[in-house]
Amino acid sequence: MAVKDRANIRRLTVALLTGVAVCALSLPAPVVHAQSLSAPASGSAAMPEDAKLLLAANELLYDRDAERVVASGAVQINYNGYQMVARQVVYDQKTGRVTAAGNIELVEPTGNRVYAESLDVTDNFADGFLRTLRVETSDNTRLVAETAERVGGTQMILHKGVYTACLPCAENPTRPPIWQVKAERVIQDGKKHTVRLERARFELFGHSLATLPFIEVPDNTVKRKSGFLFPEFRSGENVGFGISVPYYIAIAPDRDATITTTGFTKQGVLIEGEIRQRFEKGQANLRIAGISQMDSESFSANTSDAAHDLRGLVASKGDFKINPRWSFGWDVMFQSDNNFARTYSVQGLNNSTNTNTVYLTGQGDRNFFDMRGYYFDVQDADINNTAEKKQATVLPTLDYSYYAPELVAGGQLSGTMNFTSLSRFSEEAANIDGLPGNDLYRGLKGNMNRLSGDLEWERTFDGPGGLQITPLLAARGDAYGLAMDEPADYAGYTSEDAPTRLMVTAGVELRYPWLVTMGNSTHIIEPIAQIYARNDEQLAGALPNEDSQSLVFDASNLFSRNKFSGFDRVEGGTRANVGLRYTGSLDNGIGLRAVMGQSYHLAGLNSYATDDLLAVGSDSGLETDVSDFVASAGIELPMGLSVSTGVRLDEKTLELRRTDVNATYANDRLSTSVTFSQVAARPEYSFKEDNQTVSANASVKVNESWSVFGSANYDIDSNAFNRRSVGVSYADECTTFSVYYADKTDPDDSTANDWTIGGRLVFRTLGEVKLSDVSL
Repeated sequence: MAVKDRANIRRLTVALLTGVAVCALSLPAPVVHAQSLSAPASGSAAMPEDAKLLLAANELLYDRDAERVVASGAVQINYNGYQMVARQVVYDQKTGRVTAAGNIELVEPTGNRVYAESLDVTDNFADGFLRTLRVETSDNTRLVAETAERVGGTQMILHKGVYTACLPCAENPTRPPIWQVKAERVIQDGKKHTVRLERARFELFGHSLATLPFIEVPDNTVKRKSGFLFPEFRSGENVGFGISVPYYIAIAPDRDATITTTGFTKQGVLIEGEIRQRFEKGQANLRIAGISQMDSESFSANTSDAAHDLRGLVASKGDFKINPRWSFGWDVMFQSDNNFARTYSVQGLNNSTNTNTVYLTGQGDRNFFDMRGYYFDVQDADINNTAEKKQATVLPTLDYSYYAPELVAGGQLSGTMNFTSLSRFSEEAANIDGLPGNDLYRGLKGNMNRLSGDLEWERTFDGPGGLQITPLLAARGDAYGLAMDEPADYAGYTSEDAPTRLMVTAGVELRYPWLVTMGNSTHIIEPIAQIYARNDEQLAGALPNEDSQSLVFDASNLFSRNKFSGFDRVEGGTRANVGLRYTGSLDNGIGLRAVMGQSYHLAGLNSYATDDLLAVGSDSGLETDVSDFVASAGIELPMGLSVSTGVRLDEKTLELRRTDVNATYANDRLSTSVTFSQVAARPEYSFKEDNQTVSANASVKVNESWSVFGSANYDIDSNAFNRRSVGVSYADECTTFSVYYADKTDPDDSTANDWTIGGRLVFRTLGEVKLSDVSL
C-alpha cells in the first residue's frame, strides 16, 4: 500500500478513536459535588505520532477518486492503548467526516468502555453524532443516552440521558437500579466547564423522588467550583428537626469557604461558616457559628441552654511544618456559653470536654521536645459553669527526652525533663465522709510551677545459664514555685513557696527466661525480680497533685520503677517487684500469655501509704508492706475469639479487689466485644461503693448488604443502663445507608439531649445525606 494510503488510514484511526472518546467521555457523571476532584477527561488526550497501529478487517478499501477509506467486516483497531471494534468504518476526505456503524465498542487505556450503534463525526472532532450511547467506566458507573451530539467543538449534548453507579440486577437485568438520575438533556460546556441537566429527576427503586427544572454543576475537569452541597438532616430532643444546606465558595486556589444554614423546627436558624487557607508549609481554618433561639424554654430550666437566646462560637485550627523536625499548631474554641457547640452538634467541637491547645513539637533521632498550652472547655448544661472553673489552665507544659548516642560505661544513658505551669480559678474539693470539712482536693486555687528532671543509666549483662542482669542508677529532682491557697482541712500541706525534692535510685533487675519447646508448641517462662533502693519520697503528700491523680495497680505496671502516673508523686523507699511472665504459641494458631506477681515494700517510707490531697494510695493494693496479688492472662484462638482478664486479689483474704474481663469475637457474619469490670469500694478515694459494669457491642451481618449493630453499658449495682444504642445499615456497590437510635441516663440534666437519632445515606459518586447525631 502506498505511503499516502497508510497516512490516510492512520488519520482515519486517530479521528475515529479520538472522536468516539471525545464524544462519549468528555462528559462526567451527571451529578457531582461542587468541590469534588476528578482527573481530566481521558478522551481528549492527543495521540502521539509514533504510536503503533494495528488495524484488522475483512476488507480494507481506499478509493482515490472518491477519496474514501472503507474498512468493512469485523473491524478491529488497536492504537496507543485504545481497542475498538465495529462492523464498518468509513472516512470521507472530501467532507472531512468519519462514520462507523454496527456494534461499536471502544475500550480505553483507563478501562472505560464505550458502546454505540452508530457514529458520525468530523475529522477535527468539532461536530459529531452518536446513536444509542452506553458508557461503562472502570469504577462501575454507567451512562446511557438515546443520542449524543457534539456541537461547535465546545459542547456535548446528550438526549434522554440516564446515569447510575449501580450494577444491573443479575437475576432480572430489566429491573431498575436502586437509584438513577434521568434528564431530558445533558449539556456539557467545554468553555464554561459545566454540566447542565435539564428536567432532571432522581429515581429510587424506579420511583421518582425529586424533579428539578435544571441542575448545573462543574464537569470533571474542574477541581473546585462554588455551589450548593448535599443537605444534612439533624434532630434533637430540644432543638427539633433541622435541615442543613451548605454552600461551598472557591475563593482562590489556596483558599475556600463553606457557609451552612440550618433551620430547626424548635429553635430557628443556625448559621455556620468556615474559611480554610493553605500555606506552603501548613494550613489553617477559622470557624464561626451562631443562633438566636426561638424557644429557649424548651430546654430544662436553670441550664445554660435555657438561659441564653443569642448563642455562638468562634474556633480555629492550624497545623504547620516548620521544617522536617519541627511542627507548630493550635486548636482553640471560644463560645458564648459552656454548652452551645455540644447542644447543636457543631462538627468536631461537640465533645463533653473540648481541649483547647497550642503546641510546638520537635523530633530528632535521639531526642524529643514538646511544648503545649491547654484550656479545658467543659461542655455541660450547668448554668454556673462550675466544672470548667475548676479545671486548670496550663501555660505551658514542656516535655523533653534525650538518649545518649554513645554508650556510657557500656550502658544506655537517658534523661527526661518536664516543666509545668498552671493556674486554677476555683478550688475543686469534695466531702466524702459527711463530716464537716473536705476530704479530697483535686485541685487548689492559684498558680503552680514545677520543673522536674530524671536521669537514668542501665546496662544488661548476660549471666550464667541465660540469666539477664540489668543494674540501674537514676537521679531525679523537682523544684516548685507555689502560689496556691492552702487546703483548709488538710494538715500535711507544705508552707513553703519554693519547695524542692530529690530522689536517688540504685536498682537491679534479674530475668531468667526458659524456652520450652515441645512437639507442637513453644513456651517461654520468665521469672522476674527487681529491687530498687531509694531515699524516702520527700514532702510526700505535702505538694499539689495535678498529674498523679490516677493509680491503678495491676499486672501492666507491676514491674514499673514508679507506679504513680505523672510527675507530682514519685515512688520512694526500698521496694522489690517479683513475678512471672509467660508466653506460649501452639502450632494450631493458639496464642497464650500471662503475668502474675507481687510488690514488696522493704524499707523506708511507703509512698503509697502516706496522706495525699486525693488519698491516691489508699486501698490501691500497694499501701501495705506486702502488696495485693496482681495477674493477667489472655488467649487468642484462630477461630477469631480473644479473651483477656486481669485481677487484683487481696494479699491476705484473696478477695477480688478488681476484675477486668474482655472477650472479642469476629467472623464473616458476627463481630462482638463484651467487657466486664468490677472495682471494689475505695471510700477514702471517693469510691464509696463497689462498682460492677458490663459493656457490650455487636454487629451482625444479616446478608451481603444488611447489618444490624448495637451497644450497651449496664450498671449491675444500680440495675440500670447508662447508655444504649441500636441501628441498622445497608451497603452495596452504589449505596450506603445507616440509621441508629441512642440514649443515655442523664439525671442531672448535664446535656441538652438525652436521646438522639442519627443516619447517613451515601450515593456513590453523587454525594452524602446525613441525619446528624445532635450530641448526647
